Amino acid sequence: MPKRRFSRQLPLRWRLTLWYLLTLGLILLLFAAFLYLELRSSLLSQLDASLEAVAAQAAQNVARDGQELRFQATGSREMEPVGDEYTLYLTDAAGAIWDVAGQVSAVPPLVGPETGAAMQTVQDDAWRVYVLPLNVEGVAGWVQAIADLDPISDTLGRLATLMLLGGPLALLLASLGGAFLARRALAPIDRMTRTAQAIGGGDLKQRIQYDGPADEVGRLAQTFDAMLDRLQTAFARERRFTGDAAHELRTPLTALKGRIGVTLSQPRSTDDYVTTLREMEEQVDRLARLSNDLLLMARLDQGRVLRDADRMDVADLLSAIVDQLRPLAEEKSITVTQALPDGLVLEGDMDLLIRLFLNLLDNAVKYTPTHGQVTITAAAVDGELRIAVTDSGPGIAPEHVPHLFERFYRVETARSREVGGAGLGLAIAYEITRAHGGQLSVESRLNQGASFIVSLPCAGISEK
Repeated sequence: MPKRRFSRQLPLRWRLTLWYLLTLGLILLLFAAFLYLELRSSLLSQLDASLEAVAAQAAQNVARDGQELRFQATGSREMEPVGDEYTLYLTDAAGAIWDVAGQVSAVPPLVGPETGAAMQTVQDDAWRVYVLPLNVEGVAGWVQAIADLDPISDTLGRLATLMLLGGPLALLLASLGGAFLARRALAPIDRMTRTAQAIGGGDLKQRIQYDGPADEVGRLAQTFDAMLDRLQTAFARERRFTGDAAHELRTPLTALKGRIGVTLSQPRSTDDYVTTLREMEEQVDRLARLSNDLLLMARLDQGRVLRDADRMDVADLLSAIVDQLRPLAEEKSITVTQALPDGLVLEGDMDLLIRLFLNLLDNAVKYTPTHGQVTITAAAVDGELRIAVTDSGPGIAPEHVPHLFERFYRVETARSREVGGAGLGLAIAYEITRAHGGQLSVESRLNQGASFIVSLPCAGISEK
């Protein structure tokens, strides 16, 4: 447990460096072992080939001398020099030496095997011996070719020394390089940490501003900056929402308090009290609507508002909403036109969808001048329902369009507080559309009216 706790307390760059060194050390160790064994095998193979060649050459120069065998060159009693690195013995089955050639060594002759040639290492890996059986004119014997293994041992020893000295040096250099690379690679993460600490102090303007390669760390830094942008925007929106909500709540409360104070300042008639109470009722109604809107916005933000989906006919739903608003339109002599084909089916929370289209139609009627026109159309396009509410009002200036669906946003012209509402109607419509997997957009030009387009998934087409 202490070791594990210690490893967790190490900075990430040191843990990466340690893991890098451990991995590199293991690779170097395996490579050194492979190189050592491969070189040893190669040197022994070369030596064995030389011993076999020397023994075969010597066997061709063996002649019978009574009941023994002797080395001799063709046509003479002397054999060609073998070389100082080899020793040749010519023995009988019991190991008795008949003849010797080359460098005489202290190695005792080996008794040859009964059948076949053999390669052996003797005296604690000091000598390499090749035994070759032969039969000359009925006399059996063995040629033993012997070589000293010290040159191979010296070569392998030097290699081992180089690896023992070079391995730690390589690991030291690798640790310095690994620490440098880890520090350089993790520098953006350090900046993220400092940025997060600054944000903890309330400074949402801090950014990493990474300008390195677009690798994993680079993408993380860019994602972190993008997240900070969204957070800053969200916090600014929430602060603005809180301030606007407080202002909207304070306005009717201030009006109520002022009206109550004026009413209580002196005795009044019953009619005056009734008038005052009616005015106060309007302010209370406004407070109730605002409170309900704020509660609905909060529930939409939390995604806890959708109930079980209802299937409904689009034409029936929109016609009922139009009938509900028709008296308001008739007061202003506004013509409401419908182009709603039969059979289009919509699926969702009926209460919320009614609120969505009621807000849009109410908005259109309120901002359409007397003797104007409001049109509502529906169509199925590429698996989507597109429902458009179009008015012939004053239109919306381009600079206001991007902000129309922000909470408490009002266009400071015809679309103002004087027509009622707190600037939440379009924001609620936008959030309801999003909650149903759709989109709400607006198309408008000054003095040419506005068209709000709702795109929702189509649940099918039915036959009436």
